Amino acid sequence: MRHKLLLLTRENDRYRNLLASCHLPELELLDDDPVNIRRADIWLAEPGLAAPLLGHADRLLWLQSTFAGVDLLVKPRQRRDYQLTNVRGIFGPLMSEYLFGYLLARQREHQLYKHQQQQKLWLPGNYKTLQGSELLLLGTGSIAKHLAQTAKHFGMQVTGINRAAKPTVGFDEVATLDALPSLIGRADAIASILPSTEQTRGALSREILAKMKPDAVLFNLGRGDVLDLDALEQQLRQNPEQQAVLDVFNQEPLPAEHPLWERENVIITPHIAAPSFPEQVAEIFTNNYHKFLGGEVLSHKVNFERGY
Repeated sequence: MRHKLLLLTRENDRYRNLLASCHLPELELLDDDPVNIRRADIWLAEPGLAAPLLGHADRLLWLQSTFAGVDLLVKPRQRRDYQLTNVRGIFGPLMSEYLFGYLLARQREHQLYKHQQQQKLWLPGNYKTLQGSELLLLGTGSIAKHLAQTAKHFGMQVTGINRAAKPTVGFDEVATLDALPSLIGRADAIASILPSTEQTRGALSREILAKMKPDAVLFNLGRGDVLDLDALEQQLRQNPEQQAVLDVFNQEPLPAEHPLWERENVIITPHIAAPSFPEQVAEIFTNNYHKFLGGEVLSHKVNFERGY
């Protein structure tokens, strides 16, 4: 049987060139003519582009997402009569660079010394070390494991949160989300890498944020709906020694009128902490395609009920 692949990305030409150099037997790459939405049985797609078209996909058997997050494809009313896979295992190093870049800059007072340089001031500050401090990771998946491993190189204690308090290599302690109220009060740095599920939405609520240490730093790197942004803005306004580094939001771009833009103790980045590189996605797709041909279980298969 010859399979037909539809590309639904903002980098179709790049993916087409990459896939042309891969060994993909019995696979025909279709152009983006609307009629091919009905003809293709395999999609390589960005969730935001694929979601509104799923109802027209008459022959869809498998959709390989180019992103890790597939929230738009697993909503309750979306169809679930096909195999959905995402990309995993490639974001840990990128996320570690992002988190520890900002964390070290804060601990070592980079901004202060740059300001003093402009004033030609030679004035040692009171920078802190990461050694002995505690990192709380909401999530213990592949990204969190890499973050934990990096944290250990800096001599940090690492606590994690997952669904069943399952012990995880690299973590000193693992608990469930129910323990968040007590754990967040101990942490010097908190990073959420949680998926968007019924259990995780709003986990970082006003009540939870109020328990943070006076000088804690919060990273939101997973899904925007885990965090109550309005509560965070109020928390940071009242606690200027705290800081937030935010890469994901409920609404993207973050509306220009949102007061978080104005907070001195907030860093906002446009969802760039760990991008999906087409070269890596193409490799994942190619490996999965050969499993698909052989009737094997696909890698990184999404559970529609869990949402990840």
